[in-house]
Amino acid sequence: MNSGHGSRRYYRRKNTLKLIIPGDTTLQLRYLILDFNGTLACDGVLLEGVRPRLTTLAGHLDVHVLTGDTFGQARMALAGAPCRLTVLPAENQAEGKLRYIEQLGAHEAVCIGNGRNDRLALKAALGIAVIQTEGAAVEALLAADIVLPSILPALDLLTYPLRLIATLRA
Repeated sequence: MNSGHGSRRYYRRKNTLKLIIPGDTTLQLRYLILDFNGTLACDGVLLEGVRPRLTTLAGHLDVHVLTGDTFGQARMALAGAPCRLTVLPAENQAEGKLRYIEQLGAHEAVCIGNGRNDRLALKAALGIAVIQTEGAAVEALLAADIVLPSILPALDLLTYPLRLIATLRA
C-alpha cells in the first residue's frame, strides 16, 4: 500500500489492485489478461524480462494469457510461469477473447495487447496497447486507454501504480 503524499491512491491486496484515479474513476482490478505473440513474445519466444514481471504481478492479479499461438510456442515459452494459458481457435479470436474476459469480469480486468484481435479485449476496465517489433493494429491503439512502446513498461505500470495514476488522471 502506498500513501502517495498523505492520501491513499492505490491499494494492493491478494488478487486485487485498487486504483483511485483523480478526477476520473476508481478501478478495482483482479485480472491481468495478456496477448502472447507481439505482446509477451516475438516470433513465439518470450521476451527477456517478462517472466520475472509476471511472477511479481501474479502476487496481486490473476494472470491469463490468451493467444491464437501463431508459432506454436506459447505453452513451452510459458512453462512454469504463474499464469493460465488459453489457446484460442484461429477463427473469431477477437470475439473469443472478449467472451473469455466477460466471463471473468471485464469491469475488473486490465488487458494488454497489440493486434487487431485484441481490440475488443482492450475495452475492459483498463486497456493497454503495446507496439514493439510486431507493431500494433490501429484498432488496438484506438481501443486502448494507454499506449506504450513495449511490454516491460506496460507491466511496470501495474507494479508501480502511481505511474499509471499519473497517466490516467483528469
